[in-house]
Amino acid sequence: METIKRLPTHPGDVLKEEIESRGISQKRFAELLGVPYTQLNEILNGKRPVSTDFALMVEAALGISPELLINMQNRYNMAFAKQKPTLRSRLLSIRKVCAAML
Repeated sequence: METIKRLPTHPGDVLKEEIESRGISQKRFAELLGVPYTQLNEILNGKRPVSTDFALMVEAALGISPELLINMQNRYNMAFAKQKPTLRSRLLSIRKVCAAML
């Protein structure tokens, strides 16, 4: 399994830059979307994943493709999971057992 040198960009980073470039405060954007400020802040700081519902709300507000945000989140999740030592070890064991069966 390859080692990830750098995690892919969390979609929250992109959203944070976008709302800042439009001059919208996080508090105001949270109000516009009808989500708690803490939820939005955690997403924008990469501490919470972007859900499909949230991605659709962002599309309605900013016109950003929800598929783009979900694909970014999936790539981030996959890379993050691959870095977990216990999971890496488990995957290696599974590959060895399955290779021996073939």
